[in-house]
Formats: sequence, structure tokens, C-alpha cells
Amino acid sequence: MLHYIDQMIEIIAVIGTLASIIYYGLCLYSAGSFLRERKAAPGSAQSIAPVSILKPLKGTDPEMYESFRSHCLQDYPEYEIVFGVSDPQDPAIELVERLQAEFPQRAIRLVVCRKNLGPNTKVSNLAQMLPEARYEYLVLSDSDIRVERDYLRRVVPPLADPEVGIITCLYRGVASATVGSRLEALGISTDFCGGVLAARLLEGVRFGLGSTLAFRRSDLKAIGGFEAFLDYLADDYEIGNCIVALGLEGRLSGVVVGTFLPPYTAREFVDHQLRWARTVRDARRWGYVGMLWTFGLPWALLSLIAAHGAAWAWGLLGATLIMRLAMALVVGRVVLEDRHVMPYLWLVPLRDVVALMVWMASFAGHKVAWRGDSFTLKNGRLMRIPS
Repeated sequence: MLHYIDQMIEIIAVIGTLASIIYYGLCLYSAGSFLRERKAAPGSAQSIAPVSILKPLKGTDPEMYESFRSHCLQDYPEYEIVFGVSDPQDPAIELVERLQAEFPQRAIRLVVCRKNLGPNTKVSNLAQMLPEARYEYLVLSDSDIRVERDYLRRVVPPLADPEVGIITCLYRGVASATVGSRLEALGISTDFCGGVLAARLLEGVRFGLGSTLAFRRSDLKAIGGFEAFLDYLADDYEIGNCIVALGLEGRLSGVVVGTFLPPYTAREFVDHQLRWARTVRDARRWGYVGMLWTFGLPWALLSLIAAHGAAWAWGLLGATLIMRLAMALVVGRVVLEDRHVMPYLWLVPLRDVVALMVWMASFAGHKVAWRGDSFTLKNGRLMRIPS
């Protein structure tokens, strides 16, 4: 009986390892496809319609002021930036006022969103900020996103095509000094973005990422406005998915932006990883379940143990490690141009083991912590847990 169980574990582990190697190959192929298309894409447009940038805020993030400044330095003919906070005492207000003083030539406005329209405070703010935005073209991004000077010139022009409905961007994480922060940055650059590229290749861009959402106001109205997403945690994903459901095309821009990660404590790291995992679990349930077959290194280690150190199992582990590191380098270093991937490449096996543990733990509950608040998450919808 024990021999039979041992054989079954070995067979399942080998299947998992081979499936992961195929997945890594798919990510490499999709990265190559993306790079070819990015190289062939036209350069920055010289002129395009005016744009409203929407920035919902709550509290402060690392390098936040410099990230704000990057949006004020755009080489773009006409745009405005609308910031929104729900708390009139929010510390982010001071940074916005400092920005207004430094860039008086820019149209920068701050909206205090006094109504609580739903459990997702970010979306509640956006719904109250939108009436203050003047333009048809909207660009939404998280508060910790930093961009290059040609960001708007490259992201916005595809919206001139009436068949295009949503533009989103890949991003790289810039880590703080803690291990948790470095593991998260490594995961973004060497795993998460590879999955995004694979999804783009297999099913097209039917989603949005918080790094950037660019769309038309009229299309937002057609899907019910921001109010339709007040109780969703994965609001970025849902907005992109609903706009594509109108029969419009979603596109992944060639632009890569940066996000600055906080110096997580161990508890903060776990809370953030679980929130992220449970967000994806509820937004893309079957795709998330299928992630089990993408944890190549843990599967290969299990194969080695189950095979009692057989030579072929060592060879399988070596092949898996080569493919995993190749994926990490191509996606992280080549596609995202993340110069921090190489120094921390040795952490990839640890990161993958931690990711598997988070994946398993994500099915054990529905509680998430977000910006100091606690929620119950059910089918992607939030219910606030009283303090």
C-alpha cells in the first residue's frame, strides 16, 4: 500500500513538473511575441486628444512625491491630473499641495470625496472625482506608479481607434530593503508578468492592471460607471473585462511603469500576498486553480524526493531550474528591463516555495486586509469587517 502511494505521488509530481516546464516555455514564447510587437510598434504620437489622469489616494507610499512628479513632467500637449482623498486629514494632501506649488502651470486639482459610496474606498473616490475631470480620455493608475516622460504619448494614442476600448501596462516592482519586499518585487518581475503575457497570448487582453487603465469616458458610462464596481476588490480587472465585453479590444501597451514597494514586515508581507492571491482567486477562479501546475521547482523537488534521488529526477530538477531561470531573465530583465532581477535571481527558488504556500493558504479563508481595513471577500465582492 505504501509503495502504491509512493508511486502515485511520484507520477503526480512528474506530471506537475512537466506541466510547469511547458508553462515556462509558453511564457518565453509569449514574451518573444510581445517583444517583436513592441519593436514593430510606431513611436510616440505627436498629437492626441487631451487626457484626464485620475489618482485616488489613501495615505502615503514609498517615493510617492517623485511618482507624482513623473506625471507632471509628461511630454504631452494637454492633460490634467485629478487627485482624490476620502479623509480631509489624509497625509497625501500635503504632497498634492506641494505638487501644485512646484507645477503651477499644470492643471492639478484635489477632490475631497466626503461620501462613502461602497466598501471599495478607491472606487468610491473615483466616482466622486469623475465629475471634476474635463476630458473624454481617462487614464487611471495607482498612487505608487512612476512613469517616463513619453508615457502618455505611448499609452493614449491607440484609443483613437474606435475598436480599442482599454489599454493597460506591465510594471516592475522596486523593492525596499526587507526580504518580503524583495520577494514581492521578484515575483512581479519573474512570475506575475510572465503570466500576464501568457494570458495575452492565449485569450487576449480581457483585463486591466492597476499600473495603468486608459479608456474613454463614454465606454465607462456604458458599463455603469465607477459605481458598478463599488464592492469589487479587483476593480481594475473588472473594469477592463467589462469594457472588452462591449465588443472592444483590450491592448497591453509596450510601456513598462514602476511601482515602489514598502518595507514589509513578515506580517505585512503575508497579509499583502494573501490579499493579492484571494483577489486573483475570485477574479479568475479556474485560471487560479490551474496555477497549481505552474510551480515547477516545488514539483521537481517533490519528484526528486519521491524517486529517492534517482538520476533522472536530478536531471528533471536541472531542466526545470534552467527553464524557470530563463523565464525569469527574459521576462524580468529583457521585457521589463528590471536591473534588480540579476542580483536577486538566487532568491527565485525561495520565492516560488513561498508562492506555493500562499496559493494553498488562499483557499483557507475569505478575509483580506487592505490599507488598514479588514474585509470579507466572497465571489470578488467586499464586505467590510467592523474595527
